[in-house]
Amino acid sequence: MSPGRPGGGRRGGRPDGAGGRRGTPRGQGGSGAGSGRSQPPGRQRHPGAGQGSGRQGGAGPGSGRQPGAGQGSGRQPASRRSGHQPGADRGSGRQPASRQAGRPGADSTGAGQHVEGRQAVRELLRAGRRAVRQVLLADPGRSEPLADIADLAEQAGVAVRIVGREQIDAMALTDAPQGVIALAAPVPEHELADLLETGGGAAPFLVVLDGVTDPHNVGAVMRSALCAGATGMVLGRHRSGHLTPAAVKAAAGAVEHLPLATVTGIPAALATLAGAGVWTVGLDAGGAASLWDLTVATEPVALVLGAEGRGLSPLVRQRCEIVASIPLTGPLDSLNVSAAAALACFEIARRRA
Repeated sequence: MSPGRPGGGRRGGRPDGAGGRRGTPRGQGGSGAGSGRSQPPGRQRHPGAGQGSGRQGGAGPGSGRQPGAGQGSGRQPASRRSGHQPGADRGSGRQPASRQAGRPGADSTGAGQHVEGRQAVRELLRAGRRAVRQVLLADPGRSEPLADIADLAEQAGVAVRIVGREQIDAMALTDAPQGVIALAAPVPEHELADLLETGGGAAPFLVVLDGVTDPHNVGAVMRSALCAGATGMVLGRHRSGHLTPAAVKAAAGAVEHLPLATVTGIPAALATLAGAGVWTVGLDAGGAASLWDLTVATEPVALVLGAEGRGLSPLVRQRCEIVASIPLTGPLDSLNVSAAAALACFEIARRRA
């Protein structure tokens, strides 16, 4: 338990703390029980809880890409790449500027309207939760997965356009579109309060990303969260990844099912969740409690993961009522944030089962 965390109780007393072993993957928030949760607005933010250098999940894939919204179709001459981030290209030597999937301006919508990859497009059509304007396919006759996508589109009444692979590559905003691109309506937006209404009596299980910018990590976390039974995801509007084509592809269809809320500030969102009775659990290498002792997992809970490299920001860490870590036994002291998220999400799912 972090130094200076007073004990306390709520709902008949807080679960006993799990004392944590440190050396957890950085960026892993675990559970710590025993950090007294006062009732909002009397909820105490424990002194000392907000300081920590534990990195969350370590660095991302290292692409250095900053996701964002912007222009996303067609090639742009080098003179127009004002938003280009160094290292955004993946080195094929022939990618148009529009394919810099992680840089600001890679997606003109920032809301998942440009969908690439077989699994992502397949799930888009299967879910049927948003309108699809068109599906572009490269020679589906030679590929069973692409032929399956063509059949799904036909059944859904979506226009299919057969084009050359070169045209698919020219329009692609990721490195490997896998011969298919779909143009769809934006992913529906939700308010933070909407995520508290899960239906069916299930306790809310939210995943909150604090400054995670790599689109591949954003998508991978979303995919793991959905598979573990999470009921919603929260992203910051600033200094955070969004639904760029790379994120949507990495999510492999999860964006079609997992409600997503984008908030102005993560600290304020955590205060709102705590006020609504949701336990806020930060995953951080410096957490004193072990993820394996997260006894509040069966209650309404929000799992908070920090940015690659720096972990939870000080204010976000302070707003987390429990800060925990993932015990590690090898010589390395951190995990990638998406790997850490998968472990934490499935530990919550295990306890809920």
